Amino acid sequence: QVQLVESGGGLVQPGGSLRLSCAASGSIFSISAMAWYRQAPGKQRELVAAITSGGRTNYADSVKGRFTISRDNAKNTMYLQMNSLKPEDTAVYYCNVDRMVSAIGTSRDLWGQGTRVTVSS
Repeated sequence: QVQLVESGGGLVQPGGSLRLSCAASGSIFSISAMAWYRQAPGKQRELVAAITSGGRTNYADSVKGRFTISRDNAKNTMYLQMNSLKPEDTAVYYCNVDRMVSAIGTSRDLWGQGTRVTVSS
């Protein structure tokens, strides 16, 4: 069984920082593109940032210059460093993997359970 587990969410004041992690567990051979999505109350899920297996990144305009996505392929882990947080960043953040090859086969469009980020004074 393979799964994605997010961590690092919490309550932070405006202007503060948080670092989210997404760890893929299981007998994993390779992971392709990974991404962070978020869903605020009453809104649709949106892409926050994505990173290819080679390290190319792209960001939503709303987080450019504030958030940094990265990954450690040796640890099968992805990160999201969030700085200068704003109340509008409040949401549940989800980890997504486009394709994962593991001992059980190829899995596509995998999602984590989400981690809640609340930005409030």
